[in-house]
Amino acid sequence: MENFHFSLPKFLFLLLLIISDQIHICSAAAATRTHKSPARIRTNTEYVRTSCSATSYPRLCYNSLSVYAGKIKTNPKTLVLAALHVNLASARSTAVAMRRLAKTRGLRRRDASAISDCIEEVGDSVFELQRAIRELRRPRGYDFGALISDIETWVSSALTDEETCMEGFGGRSVNNRFSVKAMVRRHIVRVAHLTSNSLALINTYASSAAAAQGVLP
Repeated sequence: MENFHFSLPKFLFLLLLIISDQIHICSAAAATRTHKSPARIRTNTEYVRTSCSATSYPRLCYNSLSVYAGKIKTNPKTLVLAALHVNLASARSTAVAMRRLAKTRGLRRRDASAISDCIEEVGDSVFELQRAIRELRRPRGYDFGALISDIETWVSSALTDEETCMEGFGGRSVNNRFSVKAMVRRHIVRVAHLTSNSLALINTYASSAAAAQGVLP
């Protein structure tokens, strides 16, 4: 019994030393991560900000993509893919909103017809953005110039469809922001601006790849 009582304090002392060492190691590792992480975050977010400055709607571009800066890092292809995915999600939600608005009671015939056209046009836009994403994901063996040309064609077509939808709700200004016309324009303007930004980022990616003599990231 005496041996047991004598060894217990030693055991506790050694245990405390081990725990203290582990805490110190973990704290040092955490401090190292904390020290390095902000610099990486700044680099990534600045890359997104700088890239977005070349678009027609830089604030929308940055606000929609900065949340993905950690995944994008400084990779132009990943940036374009992120932009297209955000773009596609917006187009899909707009298509859902259009179908919901089409069921609004008391719609004027002109507005009902314009919404019906918009549903078709936004549906085409969704398909075209999906095709652009699929093309961009092709392996490196494909002809890069032809690939980018196809992607630009699909995204340009999506933008044309969205602009056609907007034209259907053009004309006089809308005073009631809760009117069907105002809600349609709000949805379609956002997705059209995102598509415009996607196209600008694709063009920048194509130019940078060409300048690098076709070497892809």
